[in-house]
Amino acid sequence: MMTVRLAYQLKDQGVKVDAADPGFTATDMNQFRGMRTVAEAAATPVRLALLPDDGATGGVFGNDGPEPW
Repeated sequence: MMTVRLAYQLKDQGVKVDAADPGFTATDMNQFRGMRTVAEAAATPVRLALLPDDGATGGVFGNDGPEPW
């Protein structure tokens, strides 16, 4: 809900707010049991950071695209 609220509040300022779900990523926090590498998990946040001016805002996105709430 915070994503939707911030996206609404900042839309007139040209700021996009999206949530990125990196999936189960192999890190120290889970003893490297995750199914994705850090590089694979980084793909979604990087893609969202590079969205064009007419890109999505107020959504949740994983590596395969939008995720349902």
